[in-house]
Amino acid sequence: MTTAAPALQRRILVVLATTQVLGGVGIATALAVATLVAAQLSGSEAVGGSALTVVVLGTAGAALVVSRVAAGAGRRPALVLGYGVGALGALGAAAAVAAGSAVGLLAGLLLVGAATAAGLAARFAATDLAEPGRRARALALVVWATTVGAVAGPNLAGPVQSWAGATGLVPASGPFLLCATAFGLAALGTWAGLRPDPLLLARAAERDAGAGEPVRGRAVRAALLASPAALLGVGGVVVAHLVMVGLMSMTPVHMDHGGATLAVVGLVISVHVAGMYALSPVFGWLADRAGRVAVLALAGGLLLVAAALCALAGPSDTALLATGLVLLGLGWSGGLVAGSALLSESVALPVRAGAQGLTDVAMNLSGAVGGVLAGLVVAGASFAVLGIAAGVVVAACVVVGGALARRAQVQPA
Repeated sequence: MTTAAPALQRRILVVLATTQVLGGVGIATALAVATLVAAQLSGSEAVGGSALTVVVLGTAGAALVVSRVAAGAGRRPALVLGYGVGALGALGAAAAVAAGSAVGLLAGLLLVGAATAAGLAARFAATDLAEPGRRARALALVVWATTVGAVAGPNLAGPVQSWAGATGLVPASGPFLLCATAFGLAALGTWAGLRPDPLLLARAAERDAGAGEPVRGRAVRAALLASPAALLGVGGVVVAHLVMVGLMSMTPVHMDHGGATLAVVGLVISVHVAGMYALSPVFGWLADRAGRVAVLALAGGLLLVAAALCALAGPSDTALLATGLVLLGLGWSGGLVAGSALLSESVALPVRAGAQGLTDVAMNLSGAVGGVLAGLVVAGASFAVLGIAAGVVVAACVVVGGALARRAQVQPA
């Protein structure tokens, strides 16, 4: 594929990273308050707990739509659509809070998932015009930008809640108004800045080289199944997300059994989130230098050690749990970066956007399944058993991944 001029690729990365920060602010703010507000409106902790599941399901559904729009019209309208629908969902959530409607809030959160889907799709847009030896680094830079939003968003929730109350609005509507503003700015930034559209430009170069037109549906699934390297990439993303969500979601419950304060639990989750995003450029650099498969193997090792530490950690073993959660975040980051890069370069451009969308659908569904199964395991057995089960899943997938890598004969970048 003909690559873009370095100046153009740098500008595209700046636009994607900037809008990713804005999107991250909105997403992190929504996730920080959704459970509590839903529980308060409904009077039910069960309804509160379902709020995040609704966002995940909305993300999975929107990922398919965003990828189809990208396949037909390019990255720019696809990302604008995702952020725009997310902004409408956040406005709907704010209106529902003002009206005291838990059902309306959940409906709004379902649409907020579209902004999460756009944020995930942005990492693939970074690879469209990247040089082959720098694709993982370009992708990782956009993933890293999420760190800023993930840290800033929850810290802004309190001040905007106070602002909303001071202006006569229902205080709890403030964070969702912030979400709507952040998503709206991300949509405007994408629409104004993502020119020329990187996917359309890449396709124009491919057409000049004799490539076919974009295809969807069965052709995309067939292309994925026919490529061991693509399956390995998808598997790395999905398994890392499954294990990460399962262990992370139950850690606060496990620590609560040991009497940990909310501040201590928050600290452990914070260092976990830092592990997820802060070192993603390092994994991108490694994936470009040592190869995608090597980083996927490293990610598998990190996830195995994380699962073992979680299995060994008692409810009051804060240091051990924190170490396990940091390694869990790092394993997720390596799997996401290397797996996404491997997928993107292992399928032809006409099916690439569709394959990327299916990957994000599978990723989010695996997260929802992981959260549910983890809850059942902890309720029926213990957190230690969950750690052991996670380790078994990772070990089995490493074996399968090794077989796929040998079939694919993936070479270092």
